[in-house]
Amino acid sequence: MGRLRRFPDNRYLGNRDDMFVYDCDHDGQFTALETLADENGLVGANLLQAFGPDTVAEARNRGYRPAL
Repeated sequence: MGRLRRFPDNRYLGNRDDMFVYDCDHDGQFTALETLADENGLVGANLLQAFGPDTVAEARNRGYRPAL
C-alpha cells in the first residue's frame, strides 16, 4: 500500500490533467500515479485532487473516471 507524501491518508487521488482517479492501494495504479506526479510535477502544480469522502463514488461525482 503506497501513499504520496502530501496525501498520507487518502486512498483515491485524482489527476486534474486527465480526470482519472487512481487507487493508491492498487500497486499498478499507484506506480502510474507516482510516475506521473514525479515526471509532470503534479503536486507542485496543484493538479492532484483528494476526495471527501475518500471513495470512487465521490470521485465519479466530481467527473473523474477510474484509471485502468
